[in-house]
Amino acid sequence: MPVTHRSDCPINLAVEVIGDRWTLLVLRDIMFGGRQHFRALLEGSEEGISPSVLAERLQRLTTAGILRRECCATHRQKGYFRLTEAGADLVPVIAAIGAWGARHRGADPAQCDKVLQLESGGAEGCRAFKARLLADHPSAPPQEAKT
Repeated sequence: MPVTHRSDCPINLAVEVIGDRWTLLVLRDIMFGGRQHFRALLEGSEEGISPSVLAERLQRLTTAGILRRECCATHRQKGYFRLTEAGADLVPVIAAIGAWGARHRGADPAQCDKVLQLESGGAEGCRAFKARLLADHPSAPPQEAKT
């Protein structure tokens, strides 16, 4: 069955993939929080995402080609979610949204450093951060951020 879109406008097409409340927060936690498996994303969610919403967003992002799921070598049911090239291309978008929130929405200053630093680094800073995110370490599972 072919996928239908509200329109072929590029902004609409992007919003259809990343335009809800939870999707950007899941991507934030993968990009900036180092959380790459379901349990870490669920338990590390400051906003309190539910298991069913998280599962649905991870599935949607995987289907859309933003994330890829890799199986854990030591635990067959455990999977790691990693950004694809398309997902990593969202780094400057999320940095810009975060920087806007830092400047205009009264964000906690302690939580602003990463996005403001990334935004101030411009295109080169985003490229370097993106390269680090895409670095593949197939022999070892990704490092989890301590929460």
